[in-house]
Amino acid sequence: MDVKKLSLASLSYVVLSMAIAFPWHMVWFHDVYVKMGAVTRVEPIIPLGLLSMVIQGAVLSYLYPFYFRGGNPIFQGIKFMLIAGLLIYSVMGFATAAKMDINPVSTFLAYHTAFQLIQFVVTGAALGFIYRKKG
Repeated sequence: MDVKKLSLASLSYVVLSMAIAFPWHMVWFHDVYVKMGAVTRVEPIIPLGLLSMVIQGAVLSYLYPFYFRGGNPIFQGIKFMLIAGLLIYSVMGFATAAKMDINPVSTFLAYHTAFQLIQFVVTGAALGFIYRKKG
């Protein structure tokens, strides 16, 4: 196991995810989420969200080398993150809508789907770049 790549990939997931998530959820579409009922805290607990990203980044970065068998590393990283991201999406999208009184659900899922597609494409490209074979 390449600890340097694992650490760098995990860190890149956290930094890139936060760089996308914070403006998306707290600035650009904050009022939309509030109006739908998708925001229940006046003050979000940022450290818990960050911890979630740290865990996701570490697990995904650890698993990726088992998946990658060659080909274009950027494309393979994106493909892996889109596949693995379905698990994250199922919890953050469908389960959130199932537990909270969000209306309309279709609007929430549309915004959330767009957000996570962007997140997984960007972090997948970084993952593929970090784990590319050099030489």
